[in-house]
Amino acid sequence: MKDYFDLHLEEDQIRAISSIGLAHLGDAVYELLARSWLCAHGGATGRGLHRAAVELVRAPAQAERAAKILPLLTDEELAVFKRGRNAHVHSVPHSASRSDYLKATALECLLGYLYLHGRRERINALFAVMMEEEEHAI
Repeated sequence: MKDYFDLHLEEDQIRAISSIGLAHLGDAVYELLARSWLCAHGGATGRGLHRAAVELVRAPAQAERAAKILPLLTDEELAVFKRGRNAHVHSVPHSASRSDYLKATALECLLGYLYLHGRRERINALFAVMMEEEEHAI
């Protein structure tokens, strides 16, 4: 049986996934990280957790967090980020500008790529940087 929590794909298989496909997976990775972060910091009810999660995962918030990690990215990561930013998205939510939505897509693409490469430590390190100011606000 394939372990989808610890999926191992060949480099060719990962490269064949579209930037939108990587972003689709990265969206789930980011959502799990955000929800985990919220639960670890406790104090919120179910409704409060949901609202806080929505705030963290909306495109403008992701775009803001992407800007924090951009200077830390390796050349390989930056290439994946740019690939996601240049994705052909057909619709943008009303709550986001096109620019923010593309930056959020780029961040999600990067997270999906890193996840498929099994780079959990790198994902965690980047997420920690993204959440630094939030950490101090609590």
